[in-house]
Amino acid sequence: MARYDAVIVGAGLGGLTTGAILARAGRKVLVIERSNSVGGAASSYKVGDLFVEGSLHETSDPHDPRDPKHDPLMRAGVLDAVTWIPSGTFYEVRGGPVGQPLTLPDNFDSARRTLIQRFPDAQDGITRLLGEMEQIASAVSILSRGTLLKSPQQTFRALRNMLPAIRDWNLSLSQKLDRVFGNNEAVKAALAANLSYYHDDPATTWWVFFAAAQGSYLLSGGRFVQGGSQRLSSALARAIKTAGSDVILRRDASAIGVDSNGRIASITHTAKDGSDPQSVETTRVVGNAAPEILAALLPESSGAKFLAAYGHRQRSISLFALTLGLSKPPRELGVSSYSTQLLPDWMTKLNDYAQATALMADEPGRRMPPLAIVDYAAIESGVPAPPYVLSVVGPDLLSNWTGGDQDSYRAKRARWQDAIVRYLDGHYPGLAQSITVSTFNTALSVQQYLGAPRGAVYGFAPTPPRSLFSTPKRSPATPIQGLYLASAYAGFGGYTGVIQSGGACADMILGER
Repeated sequence: MARYDAVIVGAGLGGLTTGAILARAGRKVLVIERSNSVGGAASSYKVGDLFVEGSLHETSDPHDPRDPKHDPLMRAGVLDAVTWIPSGTFYEVRGGPVGQPLTLPDNFDSARRTLIQRFPDAQDGITRLLGEMEQIASAVSILSRGTLLKSPQQTFRALRNMLPAIRDWNLSLSQKLDRVFGNNEAVKAALAANLSYYHDDPATTWWVFFAAAQGSYLLSGGRFVQGGSQRLSSALARAIKTAGSDVILRRDASAIGVDSNGRIASITHTAKDGSDPQSVETTRVVGNAAPEILAALLPESSGAKFLAAYGHRQRSISLFALTLGLSKPPRELGVSSYSTQLLPDWMTKLNDYAQATALMADEPGRRMPPLAIVDYAAIESGVPAPPYVLSVVGPDLLSNWTGGDQDSYRAKRARWQDAIVRYLDGHYPGLAQSITVSTFNTALSVQQYLGAPRGAVYGFAPTPPRSLFSTPKRSPATPIQGLYLASAYAGFGGYTGVIQSGGACADMILGER
């Protein structure tokens, strides 16, 4: 029986990051992936001539040493293996409480000036809020690099900068913005128009998390992996294989074995049809999968113990993604930014965002959800064209699409696609006639293709803790000795959170005897 120092279940960004760091540190690693390619959500593929980006629209700049992705990607050997293209601005927001378009730059100084120019009556609040976000994002950046023993002075400065966060530790985003801006809904919506990057309800989004995540963009600027996220995933897989370890595709992890003391001892994998079982010895298994999936692979008692630590945690939102292939560049149709947050007219306050999640449970009507629109032709994205790719993303729920047969699901999905296209054509005349090809993925697609229970795209929901001392622990460690997490379930969702969790998992394993 072959033996590995660590076996990784799932070749998403978290698992691949862990695997690359371990392999380059001399550990013998096996990555098991059930799909035909690595990447999970961080994948790019084609439907006919249409380029489809599975997840990445924008992330913070990993070349900035303050960015939490910088260290793990550098140690994984892939920081310079792909090209990180600037997005130019953070986003343009239009509609809803904001009204006329406002373009938010992707750095603190310019964002502050832009917001004050648009909302002069809120100058003091804007200065205060962005100042706190910058302090929190900077502190999280320092603490994420593990400087406690390496640089006590830096650690002290980071902890001092965290004072605004500690003071408001249990606040939601909605509560924080209400305290600072009162009933000025326009400035709130301008600051949090991209809420679907994180969650679907400002009243249940943790303020400290939002400040750190949103602040990371404003610290270092927005970036896109030229050519699509598949290039980063593939670079990580190459780094693992170049270091002498293994990545196998089209294989399902079918069982995780434990010894008499409940410690990890082996893992079995099969062909996708269940044939050709093969087992390998290992004392460490890294799960790049949801807790429910990993629990099902363990013996019953171990699986129950493992799942008890996570079963009560609220899962994140899901998203739909409509990808349109156009015969002409979107800018010729009036799309003026790389990233546009289009808020619907029925949204009169930021808290209305929460109503959008369940809209697709019903037939299309007058209400459209808030949309994040990405024009890949607006930057040097490396996305092939024509057709020119426009990505349209919004909040969704798995329950919006359950309860019917496959034919009724497809028919309802088509009706929603037509409604969204008509809505977009109202904002960008001529868009509907320019569509040559399209694909529409819903929360049900997320569950089916990514194996994500409840269609969750960001792991656990970033909800506010009751207090500083009751904050849920987000760690690669699990109740099962030798079993770790390297995914959004070990940290926070999105590229930064997942890659950071992968690095933390590798560090935990390398730090053990």
